[in-house]
Amino acid sequence: MVIGYTTGVYDLFHIGHLNLLKNAKGMCDKLIVGVTVDELVAYKGKKAMIPFEDRIEIIRSCKYVDAVVPQYDMDKFEACKKLGASILFVGDDWYATTKWQEYEKQFDEAGIRIIYFPYTQGTSSTQIRKALDAIRGDNLEDLK
Repeated sequence: MVIGYTTGVYDLFHIGHLNLLKNAKGMCDKLIVGVTVDELVAYKGKKAMIPFEDRIEIIRSCKYVDAVVPQYDMDKFEACKKLGASILFVGDDWYATTKWQEYEKQFDEAGIRIIYFPYTQGTSSTQIRKALDAIRGDNLEDLK
């Protein structure tokens, strides 16, 4: 059985999130998704608009997801080992960065493949958040 793992905040769930989960599920028998806890989101200097309990329930209800776990830290290698994942799915914004080139060696030595998925163009939680902020502030110029 091929187990895949991916993580994310999954705030303001959108088509890009769905595409990631659908594509990941198409490449493994069991897809496990780590949903970032609010404390880790805050540690990264951000704030989720949707509380963790709601975000994890949204992901749990997605038909492409077989299991959901809280993501308490950024150590994807240990999570993959603990969960028995042989594939890690991440966004392609990490591809060829110095940090991820080092990770690739570590994962490769453990027999874990890293698959980079392209982001869905035209949508992101950040774009949605900016649009909501613009509407709330009646600053529609920010939407252009």
